[in-house]
This record gives sequence, C-alpha cells and structure tokens, in this order.
Amino acid sequence: MTWVGPFTPSHAWTVMPEPNSRYSKYRMKTEDFIDRVFSLSERIYPMVARMLGSHRSAEDAVQEIMIKLWDSRKKIANHPNIKGFVFLTARNYCLDLLKKKSLEFDSSDLHLTVLKSDTGQNEVEWKELSAIIERLLKQLPSQQREVMMMRDIDGFEFSEIAAAMDLKVEHVRVLLSRARKHVGKKLRNIYSYD
Repeated sequence: MTWVGPFTPSHAWTVMPEPNSRYSKYRMKTEDFIDRVFSLSERIYPMVARMLGSHRSAEDAVQEIMIKLWDSRKKIANHPNIKGFVFLTARNYCLDLLKKKSLEFDSSDLHLTVLKSDTGQNEVEWKELSAIIERLLKQLPSQQREVMMMRDIDGFEFSEIAAAMDLKVEHVRVLLSRARKHVGKKLRNIYSYD
C-alpha cells in the first residue's frame, strides 16, 4: 500500500491500493460517498419507516444503515449497482431488526394517502376503504405484499424494488400484477351490488 497525501482538508490521508489489488479501479472518497450513497438516505426513508412502523425508529435505522455503508465503502466502490446495493442493505437491515424484536407486520402504520374532501361522507368511505385494503394486504403472500407496498405506497421504481428484494425486474412486475389483481378482485367482490 502506498500512502498518499491529503486530497482536501476533510481527507487527512488515504491509502491507495496496489495496481493489481481487488480495489485498484476506484477508491470511494468522502464526496463520492455523499453523492452516490448518502444522497439515497431520503429515498430509502419511506421504506424503512413503513417496515419499522415509526418515524423515530426509521431515523435511527437510516443513520445506522449509512454508518454500515460507510464502513463498507471500500467494498461498494466498484459495485455495478450501488443504488440497488443501498436499497438491499436497508431492507435487510430492517428485516434483521424485525427478527430481533419479533415484531409482526402492523398494517396500522401503512401510510395510505387520505384524500381530503368537502363532505365528511367521502372521508368515512375512504377510511373504510383503507381498512379493507390493509386487511387485503395482510392476506397477500409476503413477496407480493412487499412489492405492492414498495411500489404503490412508498413510490419506488421497479428497478429499486428489484434491487432491494434481490429479484429481477420482470419478476417484480409479475408479483405486483398478481397482488393488484388479487386486491382488485376482492374489492370488486366486496363492493358488487349484484
């Protein structure tokens, strides 16, 4: 290893790998980490908050995830899909926390957007519909539920969901299609007046 002098005031010293080493292509600097990894913290926050069930836990978890990623920045510097790696790391971290705490899926913390209306009747109908959808989501297989929530509630792109769940984009699309079909069919059965 060769010691190289300071690059900026925030980089006192850094170690550059030997030319034939595993990390010889690229060494992630602080600025690169901020631009490529830390900037995704706002993007993973909704998923983490939904999975953990509280905003306070989510803030702590995102901070821990970023620390974990910072510690492994040498390994991820040359990763072909850093964004996907960040989402996968966040999801796995949350799953590990949930396993440790033996928490169950709690639909009461789903953040379904409540549409404001002038009449109280629509709001009551929306609350009823939200409760039905939450109940239907619980009935879905876990992968379908997770994909539907990540896409329709958290607003993730298919590629982000695929990376977070370690699936192919096509499989994510199939899971989402099946989940929506199931929920739609059940809603039609509930609201059919025939």
